[in-house]
Amino acid sequence: MSNIEPIQDLSGLVGHRFIYTYANGWQYEMYVKNATTIDYRIHSGMVGGRWVKDQRVDLVQLDDDVYKVSWNEPTGTSVVVNVLPGKRRLHGTIFFPRWVEENGSATVVFQNDHLDEMRALRDAGPTYPMFVVPEFARITLFEFVGADDESVISVAPGELPESFADRTN
Repeated sequence: MSNIEPIQDLSGLVGHRFIYTYANGWQYEMYVKNATTIDYRIHSGMVGGRWVKDQRVDLVQLDDDVYKVSWNEPTGTSVVVNVLPGKRRLHGTIFFPRWVEENGSATVVFQNDHLDEMRALRDAGPTYPMFVVPEFARITLFEFVGADDESVISVAPGELPESFADRTN
């Protein structure tokens, strides 16, 4: 570790589930399963109904109570999410390839069962110009549920009780 990199205490995010709503109304749920993996569901928005387990991520602590989670998906979408749990604030930037903007409904599946299809669609494109969505979000639910729990995100968003995504704490 260089003297420029802060000590990495990821305990403020690992094992937590949080639901957040972007300023544009899109609602997401993320479970930080461990220091390298997340599960997530998209409750509403351009690709609402999509859900993913075991997405590999880069998770770092930028400062006290400030974290960054970033990843690349098999669809070609890249995501960077900065999380400030104590302030209940988040900023995310989603870099959608052109094909997802034009045909996002093709990604509204349990991605893990469609990895080859997602890669084929990505490779077929088009990729550019990218559709970039930078948005602030409000975290409405932030709870510790424990690390590496496969039951936290185990069903599609549409299989949850209607009020689930409206939970707060």
